[in-house]
Amino acid sequence: MSKDLFDAAFAAMQKTHSPYSRFPVGAAIRTSDGRIYSGCNIEVISYPEGWCAETTALSHFVMGGGGTITEIAVVAEKKAKCTPCGGCRQRLAEFAGPETRLHLCDNNGIVETLTMKELFPYGFEAEVLGKGAA
Repeated sequence: MSKDLFDAAFAAMQKTHSPYSRFPVGAAIRTSDGRIYSGCNIEVISYPEGWCAETTALSHFVMGGGGTITEIAVVAEKKAKCTPCGGCRQRLAEFAGPETRLHLCDNNGIVETLTMKELFPYGFEAEVLGKGAA
């Protein structure tokens, strides 16, 4: 069980700036060398032009030097097993492999685990555009 990853996502959710949706979300990413990057959703008044928790976590991951993503956890205060939105599914798929584990959580911990391929089997692939993944 990846309690420390859940704990990082839950702690990030506590820092959310979501005054418009009132839907706090936290996400955390673990790399193969054990580093954890977390993020929360950040909304602006031109809703929905904010950042999802997964996008914020990916930003920290990239700024921290990247690596190989092995696990992702997502938690939402008001919804158990909240999955990433469509845009975040594509973003995560571009940085994580198809076998990367995605943990869907409630406020107490991990409820269900699936792979990125199970969550997003038909995402766009960078090879189609003649470029490799970042």
